[in-house]
Amino acid sequence: MTECRVADAAGIARAAETLRRGGLVAFPTETVYGLGALAADDAAIARVFAAKGRPAINPLILHVASTAAARGLAAFDERAEALAAAFWPGPLTLILPLLAGTAISPRAVAGLATVAVRVPGHNVAQALLAQIDGPVAAPSANRSGRVSPTTAAHVLADLDGRIDLVLDGGPVPIGVESTVVDLSRGGSVALLRPGGLTREAIEALIGPLAGPAASSPGEPVRSPGLLLRHYAPRTPLRLDAEDVAADEALLAFGPIPLEGAAVTCNLSARGDLAEAARNLFAMLRELDGAGARRIAVMKLPTVGLGEALVDRLRRAAETPADDGS
Repeated sequence: MTECRVADAAGIARAAETLRRGGLVAFPTETVYGLGALAADDAAIARVFAAKGRPAINPLILHVASTAAARGLAAFDERAEALAAAFWPGPLTLILPLLAGTAISPRAVAGLATVAVRVPGHNVAQALLAQIDGPVAAPSANRSGRVSPTTAAHVLADLDGRIDLVLDGGPVPIGVESTVVDLSRGGSVALLRPGGLTREAIEALIGPLAGPAASSPGEPVRSPGLLLRHYAPRTPLRLDAEDVAADEALLAFGPIPLEGAAVTCNLSARGDLAEAARNLFAMLRELDGAGARRIAVMKLPTVGLGEALVDRLRRAAETPADDGS
């Protein structure tokens, strides 16, 4: 059984001790719950991949307590400094050149010469990192490809008995993963994964963002969250639904949900994208357990946080044959 502790001072101290002895700890960030291991501990990193069933080609995000700590891992340019100053601590991950000689497990970066790094803004994550001398690698605390966890109960539903400890800090405030921006390839800045920080906020600071560059066959994945099938419930999804059958569940959005579904969850009756983001993964889990033939999903806007929501739903709707794992 996995130990579950309230995220108070005693629980955080217990979690830090567990990490230092090579254990795996799930903890809340402002985006989703992460599954933490010391980034320098190769054996612990191997356990993360095994616990999640995660493909070895898929790198992990390294979490640090401050921008100064991030500078000890990665080469910052002016754009990175500007983004860090504006948005850290917060839901932004930067892909940067990995500094030579850093004591990071090669597994954590999937053998790449780059590193994904962020400074989380959640008070529990910050308190935990403050007790750890070094970065903590922390992908989402769920089985690989499945719906991301936004509560401690979600973590236990996927990983009970596979990890050492869960810090219960309540529901997370944002509900979708961090935005990933690639600054490692020179001139252009690429948005690899939309997330809790909007494209519009980033572009207002540093200008237009490019899309991810095409990968060559066999090339490692450059960022977490890019496998084609990801964030997926077991029940198939049907996107942009304009009607719904009696044997379907409905994931609705807005004040006028479709009628006739076996069961309905509304991401936000007010049409509020921040509320929808907080509800997305929990509602996907709820509808996945409803016994419906399929989940019909109403159309969502693609501006602001809607870009991240549509990205997650698109990946969740991919067929298993297209899974990058």
